[in-house]
Order: sequence, then structure tokens, then C-alpha cells
Amino acid sequence: MPPTDADLRELLTNARTIAVVGLSDKPERDSNEVARYLRSQGYRIVPVNPTVAEVLGERSYPSLAAVPTDVRVDIADVFRRSDQVPPVVDDAIARHVPVVWMQLGVEHPASAAKARAAGATVVEDLCIMVQHRRLRIPPVPAGT
Repeated sequence: MPPTDADLRELLTNARTIAVVGLSDKPERDSNEVARYLRSQGYRIVPVNPTVAEVLGERSYPSLAAVPTDVRVDIADVFRRSDQVPPVVDDAIARHVPVVWMQLGVEHPASAAKARAAGATVVEDLCIMVQHRRLRIPPVPAGT
């Protein structure tokens, strides 16, 4: 069952740190635009991309599993092809990431079911930036 607007509002209001899996260092790519927007709204962005060392001035990690355990990740925002979702979900489950958000065009029913069974909230086939704007979520307060 997809999250309701109330669910999405709660997820986006309570989140502080978003790991963007597949974050490109190319400004014209959707992942980069979305990450820049989210950062402008006060979220801490953790880039996850094995092909770049840094994105948006932040160190990039080769996988969600490689992000240091002292970095709390509230949402894993997945910009990967649907067939590449399973290992991301496995890493999210291992890290106890409470929300797995698959971007527009990204769906993987088996991985979504696995994440839900592990207690995570799953969003599929929705753009986090579009939903944030649509729901008019206020920016994250500074220092939180």
C-alpha cells in the first residue's frame, strides 16, 4: 500500500539526513538537481556513488554500507535502475534506514516487500523533490 500524503509529510518533516544513492556529479542530471534542492531545504545530503570521490562538496561513498555508522541516514533516496535496487535495499536494511525512497520510474516489488518486512517505509516511483514541493514541507530548521 503506497504511503498517503500524511505519511509522506511525516517522513519528509522528520528526516534530517538523506543518502542519495546514485548521486551524479553532473549538474544536469536529475539526481544532482534533486540533491541540490534537498540541501537547499536544509537536509544533509550523503552522496552514494562509487565512481566519484565528491559530490556537492560532500565525500561520496561507494555504497550505502560504506557510509560510516555514526552518520544517521533517515532516507535512502534511490536513483538507480530498478534491477539495481536489491543490493541497495539490503544495505538499507542492514543499516536500519527507516525509509527507502525509489525515485520516479524506479520500482522493485520484491525489494519493497523485503524492506517493509524489515520495518522500513517504502516509497516507489515518486520524485522526492516533487513531493516535497507539492506538500509544501517547510525547510529543516538550522542546527537540527
